[in-house]
Amino acid sequence: MNSEYQHPRDQIAEIMERIYRYGMTTTSGGNLSIRDGNGEVWISPGGTDKGVMRPEDVVRIRGGASVDSPHKPSSELPFHRAVYEARPDVGAVLHAHPPALVAFSVAGAAPDTRVIPQAFDVCGKVGFAPYAVPGSESLGRAIAQKFAELCDVVVLENHGVVAAGATLLEAFQRFETLEFCAKTIINASIFGGARSLSDSQLELWRHRAVSFSETFDPGVRSSRERELRRSLVEFVHRAYDRRLMTSTEGSFSARLGNDSFLITPYGIDRRNLEVGDIALAVGDRREIGSVPSRASSLHRLIYADHPGVGAIVTAQCPYVTAFIVSGTRLDSRTIPESYINLRDMPVLPYETQFYDEGQVSQAITERNPVVLLENDAVLSTGRTILEAYDRLEVAEATANALIAARRLGGFRPIDDAAVREIEAAFHVPPKSS
Repeated sequence: MNSEYQHPRDQIAEIMERIYRYGMTTTSGGNLSIRDGNGEVWISPGGTDKGVMRPEDVVRIRGGASVDSPHKPSSELPFHRAVYEARPDVGAVLHAHPPALVAFSVAGAAPDTRVIPQAFDVCGKVGFAPYAVPGSESLGRAIAQKFAELCDVVVLENHGVVAAGATLLEAFQRFETLEFCAKTIINASIFGGARSLSDSQLELWRHRAVSFSETFDPGVRSSRERELRRSLVEFVHRAYDRRLMTSTEGSFSARLGNDSFLITPYGIDRRNLEVGDIALAVGDRREIGSVPSRASSLHRLIYADHPGVGAIVTAQCPYVTAFIVSGTRLDSRTIPESYINLRDMPVLPYETQFYDEGQVSQAITERNPVVLLENDAVLSTGRTILEAYDRLEVAEATANALIAARRLGGFRPIDDAAVREIEAAFHVPPKSS
């Protein structure tokens, strides 16, 4: 979604559809607004079905009155106005009731975004506002006060969450990322809780450089490149729809040649990724006009060290991430499919990827095609994009099942004799490889 060229009505309808589709609000809940360059406010209507809201349903507010719409504006308009008055830099406001953040709101707390470095960076300062009647001026004052204190997201006691940004997409990304954090922390609570990162650890991620400063003109695209671009985009969209990554985080790449590969770009909304957004890297150069993922130097090293690897995925998924932020081992010995695909999954300390990418690459073997990075991500490799993606999906499904089993009282892994039978039947490489 390029908000520079998209009408506010279309932006609001598109983001509302996205929020509803992914279960982050209900039919009657949530409201979005945009303040345009003329100072007019466009806001979602009140009393309408959020699952089928259309651009023409959006209400324009001019001079304090609604125009150009058959509907009344959302009853929460007062706090949207209050946020705009408190923050001249804000161009959009989003309010909804996603389940994990509602859990925090009724528990009287806000999620700690320091459990994942990207979340801390995307969400900005998170505040908590005391309860007030929905639609009331007192609620507007309480929320506006938190935004005046330079919060970018505010959890509302017994209500939900409000996120703001320069654009509606930025507000949505903060909202979505905080809900991911909330899910991760709730899932990690079953293992004793999530570990927060220190200031110095957060700085490691923030100052991670985008690789490949030298550029080149790629010329005519080969059929192979075009095929891989299409496949990468399809799997990124699938991963996003399956909630295996957020709109701001997750990197897919595929080997193109001996020293060339395609990789997802930095700073592009994953759901709306297009084939032209994919970045081509050859050697230590990138194609003109592209900004490869900040994981690209690690991906390049893995391709150099492992000729059999044809694709790599790094992603954050709420169930797997619950294990890696709590320091709990993710045991793949649940069902045969999990063990065959995932095997041992070594866990590397958080700092490793910043100080020694070679150690991350060395941890990958035929025996260990999936590696977990503490307080960050799961890294999955495969001969093909499908195989790397499948391992990611299996890892998240396995983590989900183990958390559910923990709630049922415990987990009984496949025993050693059964593991040996699986290894023999499916030619799993021995541990010494």
